[in-house]
Amino acid sequence: MSEDFFAPPAFKPAESLIQLKRALRDLRPLAERGDGFDLQGHRVIELVVDGDTLVVKFARAQSRSPQWDRQVLKNGADVRKCVDEAKKRLARWTEE
Repeated sequence: MSEDFFAPPAFKPAESLIQLKRALRDLRPLAERGDGFDLQGHRVIELVVDGDTLVVKFARAQSRSPQWDRQVLKNGADVRKCVDEAKKRLARWTEE
C-alpha cells in the first residue's frame, strides 16, 4: 500500500480563504472590507494568500493604527484554530 493513502489532502490557500471569509462573515459584528474585516470602522483582521500558505493578521486592540499579531495557516486545522481565535478576540474587542 502506498504511504500517500493516509496523507491529508494538499492545502489550497485560495479555497481556504473563501471558507475562512465565510466563517468570519458569520460573526455578525464583523464587516468584510476587501482583504480583511472591520469592527465599528476599525480594521481588525487582514487576510493574504502567500504562496502555499494563508497569512492572517489580528489587531491586538481595536484602534485606528493597530499593532498586529500574525498567524500563518498551513492546513485545515490551522484554519479552524484561526476561526476560534477570531471568536475570542471579537469577544475581547467588543468588551473594550
